[in-house]
Amino acid sequence: MDVSFMTFIQQVLTNPALMVTTLLTLGVIFVNGWTDAPNAIATCVTTRCMRVRSAVIMAAVFNFLGVFIMTQLNASVASTISNMVDFGGNTHEALIALCAALFSIVVYSVIASLFGIPTSESHSLIAGLSGAAIAIQSGIGGINIDEWVKVLYGLVASLVIGFAMGWVVCKLVTVICAGLDRRRTNGFFKYAQIVGAASMSFMHGAQDGQKFIGVLFLGMAFCNGQSSVAGVVIPVWLMLLCSVIMGLGTSVGGERIIKSVGQDMVKLEKFQGFSADLSSALCLLLMTVLGIPVSTTHTKTSAIMGVGAVKRLSAINFGVVKDMMLTWVFTFPGCGIISYIMAKLFMFIF
Repeated sequence: MDVSFMTFIQQVLTNPALMVTTLLTLGVIFVNGWTDAPNAIATCVTTRCMRVRSAVIMAAVFNFLGVFIMTQLNASVASTISNMVDFGGNTHEALIALCAALFSIVVYSVIASLFGIPTSESHSLIAGLSGAAIAIQSGIGGINIDEWVKVLYGLVASLVIGFAMGWVVCKLVTVICAGLDRRRTNGFFKYAQIVGAASMSFMHGAQDGQKFIGVLFLGMAFCNGQSSVAGVVIPVWLMLLCSVIMGLGTSVGGERIIKSVGQDMVKLEKFQGFSADLSSALCLLLMTVLGIPVSTTHTKTSAIMGVGAVKRLSAINFGVVKDMMLTWVFTFPGCGIISYIMAKLFMFIF
């Protein structure tokens, strides 16, 4: 399969289905940078370590670096996404179904973001791909269970490991700094939290950027008459394209989501914000190396809850947590059903 940039451009201009798939994928990446990336910098802003605009610019830069660098070092998350579903041997219908899956993600993500609710584009993507695969294969035969089970691992791991790491890191920081002057430690943690937020932004790009690289790569394979991307190396230009789009999406901001994650869930001090950022970044790094796609929103939220639990459980606003959990629960059936219906409709029309 020819994966050169010029060949891709020629195919996009001559194949309407690939053009729509590309535009939708880049649109989802942009929305992801707009809605999900603010989670990475929420604690940094709400503890007043950085101004919103400066934090957004920093997040955009490190999202870019995360997508580009991590994909070259370890592209296992992109591989998991690409091999999660089977769209069958008819690559024309497969490309149409892929369009439907991406359309469902955009619709769901935009609606949720209008209400200032942190979305999980990761779960939206997985649900969208699964719904389209079920539609085109007329059953669950289109689901690769061995790859899909990694999603279930990630769902549990992001909650358990994120919470545990948040609690452990914050507890260690509390014990180590117990006898130190509060004003000096606040000065240190102000800058430490900026580093933590940058790390979180980097890992957000590494996780979420790879997921959508995998989708666009799959679309290229369908256009070339191949039903899978097994054995094909992801080109550097594709990494650059996706990382730039995600960075642009991040630069748009997302102050309502920053408020929802960083202020409403639990009130954080600077050392707590640092603990949440560091622990969630470490959790994301572990999952990325293992090739397990997880939600950065899930991970960051769990880490914040773990940090809050060090002080007392009542410090956590469980009303906000409940709203987020309901959103996550509805993501799979919501996006899956939309994708299923749109896939059937698109295949009928086109």
